[in-house]
Amino acid sequence: MAKNGGSVITNLRGLELEIVKANMPQYFVILNFVLFQITWFACVLGSARGYPWLSIIVVGLSLIWHLSQAKPKFIEAKWCLIALAIGAIFDQFILSLGIIQYHNNGWSESIVPIWILALWLAFALTFNVSMRWLRGKYLIALVFGAIGGPLAYIAAQKLGAVTLGEHSLIILGIGWGLITVAFSQISTKFDGFK
Repeated sequence: MAKNGGSVITNLRGLELEIVKANMPQYFVILNFVLFQITWFACVLGSARGYPWLSIIVVGLSLIWHLSQAKPKFIEAKWCLIALAIGAIFDQFILSLGIIQYHNNGWSESIVPIWILALWLAFALTFNVSMRWLRGKYLIALVFGAIGGPLAYIAAQKLGAVTLGEHSLIILGIGWGLITVAFSQISTKFDGFK
């Protein structure tokens, strides 16, 4: 890598440093990223096609594999539960306001669907591995979440899993920006990959 590289090189170096600090092989980071993409599609397409419970199987298998790699497992599991609770509260809030409508919930339409809960859990699995590069980079985390969160919901709408209401992208952007910053901070205290 170039010594005086741009921000991309700096971010890659930051990721490399975080990987070295965590003593994890690079293939593990890549696999973590790929597994998240697979779980995202399984959850969203499962919902869109009327199989919301598929998310439990796919994310459950990812969680088992992830926790089998963590040391100590209890700390990483605690982080996953914290992230799941934060995500559930946020999505219940936007559902209650009518900002979003979920399809094929798996249970009552007035409660956050099972597949969204599974997605929050899958998202949590990335913070101490493939997204640990966000640590300490609060502005980048804010922008990353504020753009990435709404884009994920737009993609889910195009695939038939959700319907977005008026002004939903603004609220999703604010919420996801703040949550991504919070996750990048909180996950450092519950890191099973130190």
